[in-house]
Amino acid sequence: MDTTIAPTPTAPAPAALPRLGAPAPVFEAETTHGRLSLEDFRGRWLVFFSHPADFTPVCTTEFVEFARIAPALRERGVELLGLSIDSIYSHIAWTQTIKEKFGVEIPFPIVADSDRKVAELYGMMMPDQSGTETSRAVFFIDPAGIVRAMIYYPLTTGRSMEEVLRVVDALLVTDKHKVATPANWKPGDKVIVPAPRTVEDAAARKDAGYDYVDWWFCRTEIKD
Repeated sequence: MDTTIAPTPTAPAPAALPRLGAPAPVFEAETTHGRLSLEDFRGRWLVFFSHPADFTPVCTTEFVEFARIAPALRERGVELLGLSIDSIYSHIAWTQTIKEKFGVEIPFPIVADSDRKVAELYGMMMPDQSGTETSRAVFFIDPAGIVRAMIYYPLTTGRSMEEVLRVVDALLVTDKHKVATPANWKPGDKVIVPAPRTVEDAAARKDAGYDYVDWWFCRTEIKD
């Protein structure tokens, strides 16, 4: 009698997500604007996002809205790049349909990632939610190619474009002024002054002209 015990099957290891503060995974891929690589966006901010599938209602509303905010992002020095695991032909047909049915032209490139290589690099596939669609992921990549923020949404929830703009504005402000932004911050609101690093600096906070709550909690206005 054979008493050999077969090994217990194990689930495949999930793809590692990009890490905040680390270089964004490099790639080169076919897009609706020709072949592009991450390096093509060097020197500019990039909002790189994935959508579950072409010709789906929620994704269509998102693309209409991404197209709406594209000029505002461009004014801020930010480029848009989309991705799904559909083919280049599907992307082209879908964007043409959006223009025909909704009167909106999609101005940014969309990666055709049918082999899922880029999606896997960025952890855009969520097998526990769907094995055939990419998630609604958004990566904010700075001009040096560093991942600065990430947002994930479930398949059933369309993204807030105002939040995309808010995160971009917050990153630009914190980089320029070396401050932090509080909950619900939007441009024009006060920002958080970095915590003091010495006893002397803490004692001087009260008379420094800040909106002073305590030595570790001070707000200030900024002027561009």
